Amino acid sequence: MYKKIIILFFWIVGINSLTAQLSPGNNALKQNISPPPLPSEATFCGEKVPLEYFDVRESLSRELNSLSYWHSSMIYTIQLTGRYMGTIENLLKQYGLPDDLKYLCITESNLQNVVSPAKAAGFWQFLPGTAKEFGLQITPEIDERYNLEKATKAACEYMKMAYSKFGNWTLAAASYNVGMAHVANQTAIQKQKSYYDLHLNQETTRYVYRAVAYKTIMNAPAKYGFCISQKDKFEPLLYKEIDVAGPTDWIAFAEKNGTNYKVLKIFNPWIISPKLSSVKSYRVKIPVKRTY
Repeated sequence: MYKKIIILFFWIVGINSLTAQLSPGNNALKQNISPPPLPSEATFCGEKVPLEYFDVRESLSRELNSLSYWHSSMIYTIQLTGRYMGTIENLLKQYGLPDDLKYLCITESNLQNVVSPAKAAGFWQFLPGTAKEFGLQITPEIDERYNLEKATKAACEYMKMAYSKFGNWTLAAASYNVGMAHVANQTAIQKQKSYYDLHLNQETTRYVYRAVAYKTIMNAPAKYGFCISQKDKFEPLLYKEIDVAGPTDWIAFAEKNGTNYKVLKIFNPWIISPKLSSVKSYRVKIPVKRTY
């Protein structure tokens, strides 16, 4: 009997304590959430971001808010930089392009081979028509938008063309999102030559700011609450390359080379079908050791 009374007493005390903690005006269980810090200055591709303008500050703040508090996505993206960013950086350097353009790739896809509702695909999110215009092959069996090296080279060619048209990297970057024709039309109508002075659709308005926000956070992750060491990042995949001409059964090919179709596609996501009928030659990555 006494045991029951004691248990009941502590149950009531516990309920009252929890109720008090959850009651309005009690801060015990509230999180201390505040806006992430704005940088005192920022650049994109060597061009100044005019943070002295209130609308520019607020636009960048919005993207920093969004990215800083989307923890799972940001952590995974930073981990993926360890695997893929070296390839992108090297190709940008080969083309003589600013290193900051790599943040457009992150803005497009978070370094994942995703497909948009508009059917843009791959790390660089090429639409089918634009992909073919820049030399990427798309068939029921092969989609080179998923080939990181080839897609990055195509993006480099696009950015070179866009920069030569607009004369600055922010407008070139905006055109990657919405198209050169649209940016050219809007700069003519609005009589403005700066991305920061143009009224554009909401997605394109946020586009460069999001790239700048990624750059800001990734250059000082701990400042924004992301304590990620180098060992936390995914390692680059180790592989050798061989030239393969069809017809080819990729499942049999994978087995012959000491792997399986699943892993073969991880290394070569541009392979769409288990069989290749084309006689064209393709460079295929083969794991140099078992990684699964």
